[in-house]
Order: sequence, then structure tokens, then C-alpha cells
Amino acid sequence: MKKIMVPVDFSEFSEYALEVAANLAKAYGAEIQVFHMLGISESVLAANEAIEMAEAKYYMGMAKERFATFLNKDYLKGIRITEIIQNYKVFSEINELAKEQDIDLIVMGSHGSKGLSEFFVGSNTEKVVRTSAIPVLVIKQRRPQFKMEKVVFACDFKKENLFAFIHAVNLFATHGAQLNLVYVNKPNEYYITKAELDERITYFMSKVRDQNVTNMNVAYVTDYSIEHGILEYCKQIQADLVAIPTHGRKGWAHFFVGSLGENMANHAEIPVMTFRI
Repeated sequence: MKKIMVPVDFSEFSEYALEVAANLAKAYGAEIQVFHMLGISESVLAANEAIEMAEAKYYMGMAKERFATFLNKDYLKGIRITEIIQNYKVFSEINELAKEQDIDLIVMGSHGSKGLSEFFVGSNTEKVVRTSAIPVLVIKQRRPQFKMEKVVFACDFKKENLFAFIHAVNLFATHGAQLNLVYVNKPNEYYITKAELDERITYFMSKVRDQNVTNMNVAYVTDYSIEHGILEYCKQIQADLVAIPTHGRKGWAHFFVGSLGENMANHAEIPVMTFRI
């Protein structure tokens, strides 16, 4: 991991994300790019080009002043920080910027079950996740000692999830994290036998034999809901975070049919990371 992006709206939630990003940057020797999206509408800007330019510079200057205060944190000392301010208004543009900057991970703040915070109003966190080809780590509370030593990867072991799985292996397992794959079987719904699941798992494991994986577990649990089963398993093993594959623009994946991904991001007490399928 070399570059981490943190979208910032200067709220306490984006500060939570910034502190987590700082922990990761120190652990992996990475740099942080803090990104602020002005989102100035055309109605705010003047019709006159010269005045419009002056107004844009004014808002840009305000953002830079806020960055000066926002980034004055002891936990950022020794970390290379790059500030990016753009007048983006469409969340897919964050993905384009992240690809352009060769970002490895996006860390963003969320208000959790009470709704998403300020900059990430409504379903905007979901919009970022759906348009991001890069893993997104969602943080909902302050975690000054954040770590990624014990990770749960929720998976149904279908072939369509293989790319996300390999991406997760590269990010977690190769850095010494314990990767715990969990499949949740619902009685009378999506139910498969142990033999069928073993066949899927064997196929998955065959695809990561060259990834130098030495610390991986597979769990098979039964629960009345996928979300509850995953969260209970996370509590059981005291996981640091839960990773979820997503279809991106097509919506949340699986078994992640409906709003499971959103529910996980909102209700999970631990951080949630998404990987594009």
C-alpha cells in the first residue's frame, strides 16, 4: 500500500477517517492524499467569466485555510500529505481521480446507523462505493489504535467473487493479517450442503496458492440473516474489520442482494471495507 485517499468535508467523521489513514500510512510507509470536493453549483458562480474565476479562487482559498487547521494533528507528523481541492459535483469523479493518482485505498467517514454524515449525505457513501474500482474503508467512530490484524471476508465463494477475494488476499494476507473467510447459510434460503461449499472453497483456494497465504481460516455458519451471521462471527473472533465484495454500479453483491451492504456499513460497529467484484 503506497497511497491512501481521504475525502474530507472537515467534519468529525472525516477526521476519524484521517486518523485511521494515518495509522495505515505509518504501518505501510504510505502517503496520504486528502481530497475536498467543493461541489459549487453553476447557479452560485457568476455568468461573467472573470468574476466566476475570482469566486472559484475565493472558495478554493477558504478550503486551503480549513485544510491548514484540519491537518494540524500530531498523528500526521512524519507522513507525506498531499492536498487536492476540486470542484467535483459527481461522486464518480472521485473514482477517476483515485485511478489517476494510483490510489490503493480510499478511507472515508460515515455517520453509521443514524445516517451518513454531512459531506456523505443520504446515499453518497454508497455512491462512492458503487463507482469505486478501488477498495473503500468506511469508518464510523474514532479509532486511534486502528489495525488490520484480524479481518473477516464475507463470501459465498462463487466465481464472480474471485477477483475481490484475490484483491483482499493481496491487501491483507501478504502483510501478515489473519484472513477469516465466512459463509452464512440461511435455512431454506440460499442453502447449500457442506460438500457443495467445500467444492467452492477448494476452487477458491487453488487460485491463491501463489499468493504466499499462510494465515487464513474458513468458517461456515448458519443464521436467520446474512448480516446478523456476519456480525456475530466478527464479534466471536474479535475482528478488526469486515470486508465485503460489491458489484459496484450494479449494486451490492451476493447473497448481498438488496440492502445488506448498506446495512453492514450502517450497523457494524467495526470498520467495513468493500472490494469491487
